[in-house]
Amino acid sequence: MSQYKSDLLRLLDERGYIHQLTDAAGLDALAQRQVVPGYIGFDATAPSLHVGSLVQIMMLRRLQQAGHKPIVLMGGGTSKIGDPSFKDEARRMLTVETINENIASIRRVFENFLTFGDGPSDAIMLDNADWLDKLEYIPFLREVGQHFSVNRMLSFDSVKLRLDREQSLSFLEFNYMILQGYDFRELSRRAGCRLQMGGSDQWGNIVNGIELTRRMDGVEVFGVTTPLITTADGGKMGKTVSGAVWLNADALPPYDYWQFWRNTQDADVGRFLKLFTDLPLDEIARLEALEGSEINEAKKVLADHATAMAHGEQAAREAAETARKTFEQGAVGGSLPTLTVAGDGLGIVQALTVLGFAASNGEARRKIAEGAVRLNNVVISDPAFTIVLETDEALKLSLGKKKHGLLTRG
Repeated sequence: MSQYKSDLLRLLDERGYIHQLTDAAGLDALAQRQVVPGYIGFDATAPSLHVGSLVQIMMLRRLQQAGHKPIVLMGGGTSKIGDPSFKDEARRMLTVETINENIASIRRVFENFLTFGDGPSDAIMLDNADWLDKLEYIPFLREVGQHFSVNRMLSFDSVKLRLDREQSLSFLEFNYMILQGYDFRELSRRAGCRLQMGGSDQWGNIVNGIELTRRMDGVEVFGVTTPLITTADGGKMGKTVSGAVWLNADALPPYDYWQFWRNTQDADVGRFLKLFTDLPLDEIARLEALEGSEINEAKKVLADHATAMAHGEQAAREAAETARKTFEQGAVGGSLPTLTVAGDGLGIVQALTVLGFAASNGEARRKIAEGAVRLNNVVISDPAFTIVLETDEALKLSLGKKKHGLLTRG
């Protein structure tokens, strides 16, 4: 049983989203009294978000499911600076045109997860460039800068990490946390926003915004962070052999998205079903309890539901059917050749020659240079690429349209 009384915090608690709360009792009481507008910010540094952002997108979905109002804040302004949180180096500078194109592309993802509109609990999307681009430097320093202590900002883990490693932290990046704090106050004024949510690495930024809003406007706002989502072996969520798991279909085909979830480690299935699907908890408990080869059925349920949410029911059905034909029946025209990959990995050139797709290492390198080699339908362009299977997943190695092989873990 959850310790909370509001539907919102009970839902977040029971499904594993809560890591830290700034004032649990205060937010619990507020969520029982009124519709709570809550936001998460997303910077537009690429044309698509990836699965590492999915737990935050699902938090907004849970907010709406509990009868509250999600605010998707696109960082049209903050993307011009870059969040230094736990980054080893500065983010590359993007043009305004690129940022706007990225926002337009990312917008499509949220329409699959949230209901937008004008109703009390309908989602809205805002862009912090609308207010950050209009700030004047001296008035901003006088009005907002006085509320921030540099001593305190230097103590935040996200900043300390860079400084302790003696890695450069530009004044530009140092301003990011001030602007994020200002976003919270601005959303409080513009949209009655009372809650900011984010990953555990955003705790310092969220607390800054809460304190700034209280000091400048006397309004009480709240913060919730999620735990860092790692896989059972300690790996980073969404990090795969083939690269980032993008949420836009034009960046990653729905089949590869389905396959990512199908390859979930056994120990992660129950937790991921709670976080990334809408299945009832009792059904998740049943699936989580499956043992041996039966756990693969739970993985397929996870893949089906996660893919349907991101890409639609039809795409999920097609992906499942493609997987069934490719991996369970073998490819059309006969079963696929299989190559076992040892724990320390196998070079892409060697894999192509061992499978007989290329007659020599030189031919294999030429095919890679031509863009004809794909791993799980992702083009591999580096002849030095090493294939490492971290789980019992099976990867499909393809040369052109007709040569396919399965790589399994040894």
